[in-house]
Amino acid sequence: MKKYAILLALTCCIFTLRAASVIFIHPDGAGLPQWQALRFLLSGPDGETNWDKLPNIAVYRGHMSDCLTATSNAGAVAHAYGVRLHAKSFGLEKDSSQPPVSSSGRRETLMQEAVRRGLRTGLINSGSIIEPGTAVFVSAAQDRKMFEEITLQVLESGVDIILSGGERWMLPEGVQGKHGPGARKDRRNLISEAESRGYTIVYDAQELKEVPASTQKLLGVFASEHTFNDKPLDELLEKNSPLYKQEAPTLAEMLSKALEIFSGQQFFLVVEEEGSDNFGNVNNAPGVLEALRRADEAIGLARNYLQRNEDTLIITASDSVAGGWDVIGLPEGFDESQISSSNYRDQNGAPYGLDQNNNPFLSAPDAQGKRHKFIITWGSLPDTSGGILARAEGAGSEQLRGTIHNTDIYRIMRSVLIKE
Repeated sequence: MKKYAILLALTCCIFTLRAASVIFIHPDGAGLPQWQALRFLLSGPDGETNWDKLPNIAVYRGHMSDCLTATSNAGAVAHAYGVRLHAKSFGLEKDSSQPPVSSSGRRETLMQEAVRRGLRTGLINSGSIIEPGTAVFVSAAQDRKMFEEITLQVLESGVDIILSGGERWMLPEGVQGKHGPGARKDRRNLISEAESRGYTIVYDAQELKEVPASTQKLLGVFASEHTFNDKPLDELLEKNSPLYKQEAPTLAEMLSKALEIFSGQQFFLVVEEEGSDNFGNVNNAPGVLEALRRADEAIGLARNYLQRNEDTLIITASDSVAGGWDVIGLPEGFDESQISSSNYRDQNGAPYGLDQNNNPFLSAPDAQGKRHKFIITWGSLPDTSGGILARAEGAGSEQLRGTIHNTDIYRIMRSVLIKE
């Protein structure tokens, strides 16, 4: 019996020391009120989204060293390096050309460490390749608008799978690409250069679907800029433009292909739904909800993968709330003319967000089968601190509890990804 107990203890010790894969899903600009609205819309007030089903949860503190509200770039620095810098940082210390020393002691991000150690790596973004939520993990710049330099660093980072928009920053100025003309002034064709380094190049959802699982390097170029049209709703309706480009793959389709290629190997994936932030910053409520639906679909796909691969951590967090979003439920018998007569504004002047027909949103049925109307109220155009919740499931997810700092996202991911 004593020998059995010792053997069991050693087995448990070995298991806990085993390195795991990490899927970090970043629905940018999304706080608790956004997720609550998505639940109302998709599952009803008594139902659950995939996000709701992630069992471990913590309140997220996202302030910067010099600002209480996070920026996308400095928020990404906290996630990528495990340190908190100033709000304008895109991976560099203040007044310096040096990246910060990460909380593990090196001037490198967790993704760069994973590449150095030979792990499989991937960056997935529904926005442009220059979006900081993914780009900061492998690039650094004095200004987040240095799009040519950021794109170059991402494509030369050694990351195995890169799926996003942003073709215009990969091609020389005036050169016509699959989605539009290039804008690089250095005349470099980064797509051709990536192909020469062994990357398979794909341009739409169908081409992505046909990529073999044996592919080692993959670059997806799915739009000139973003795979969505981040304009105010009235402008999209006037031009009859869709929220998302129909030929581009969804976030879940991109994640699915990455997981297929990485199956059976240890990997680190950073996955960002950028539309939830950009649509919020133009107060487009249907756009935010569609973006979150796509993010939730990706979370569901990751959870299905976890069921078959227990040595995986799924962790998800935003860093701020785009547009100061909240939900107002409308009681039965509410006179909807009150909304139209006030030009879709609250008594205090706050704009209302309605559906694509300028009507209140209608929830899925509750436990009693009743559906409820609701509207969105906007507090701002820029990001606000909001109420951010981080959630997780799988290997090491029990570390996510109570209240955490934005830098703890790095710490938790590294604790399961890297075993020294």
